[in-house]
Amino acid sequence: MAAPRSWALWSFCGRGWSRVVSGYRLPGLRSSSPRGPLGARLLSQEKEATETHFGFETVSEEEKGGKVYQVFESVAKKYDVMNDMMIVFVFDLSSCWLPAGDIAFRFLNYVQAQHQRKQKRQLRAQQNLSWEEIARKYQNEEDSLGGSRVMVCDINKEMLKIGKQKAHAQGYKAGLAWILGDAEELPFDDDKFDVYTIAFGIRNVTHIDQALQEAHRVLKPGGRFLCLEFSQVNNPLLSRLYDVYSFQVIPVLGEVIAGDWKSYQYLVESIRQFPSQEEFKEMIEDAGFQKVTYENLTSGIVAIHSGFKL
Repeated sequence: MAAPRSWALWSFCGRGWSRVVSGYRLPGLRSSSPRGPLGARLLSQEKEATETHFGFETVSEEEKGGKVYQVFESVAKKYDVMNDMMIVFVFDLSSCWLPAGDIAFRFLNYVQAQHQRKQKRQLRAQQNLSWEEIARKYQNEEDSLGGSRVMVCDINKEMLKIGKQKAHAQGYKAGLAWILGDAEELPFDDDKFDVYTIAFGIRNVTHIDQALQEAHRVLKPGGRFLCLEFSQVNNPLLSRLYDVYSFQVIPVLGEVIAGDWKSYQYLVESIRQFPSQEEFKEMIEDAGFQKVTYENLTSGIVAIHSGFKL
């Protein structure tokens, strides 16, 4: 059987479904620590212990990883319910908003639709095919994505479990693979993917610069990096309304729906600690990406950053 023509990686790595990377062959899993574009990195246990932030709290870098893990282990079972409640406010303001958990599935839907249109064009051009041959082409589930795949990777086992359950419930069987992994040390070889996307996840990693370097490493030359993340609001009136909603509504919803005030308080605080659009743009460029741009949605509540590995 021919090797898959295109692969995609989707990683949660924090707040939810966070990452898609697509390439033209199955990436090999790595047993050694990864290298960034600037050369081999030191192993995490060799790094000097420094302080960082966990929301508004100052903690050691070692502590932050465990605390973030606990947050998403705690919210995993109620994640979609809370998403539905929290996006009511933002959805009314922007038609571009999507719950993070739906992005991987929509990627599969898009690829499948493109492949089906290609099949139809090919069939119209091959009028001498028998009806049995035509039926086989349409019924071949393995080929319904034209060789494209989505690989789901997350550091949190509970989030992976919930993701698998959701995929099964919605009928997504072909084209998905699930890997336990870390955004700062992705278990994949260099230059394997065409597109890497991360949604509402990168602000939760301890070393954002290393996660960006890893994104650059696993992309093939010409590959594209896309990041959807909460950012800084540039409309003063909206900013005040958003602050009230964030600090006075979201934690209350977390307590009422999920029985977890602290985790949702952290999520709100982590948004305020994330770099501004321009600062994050510079970080993406420092990781080696070129042609870096960003687009604000809903006056900067959310921003989409884009860059290319050239």
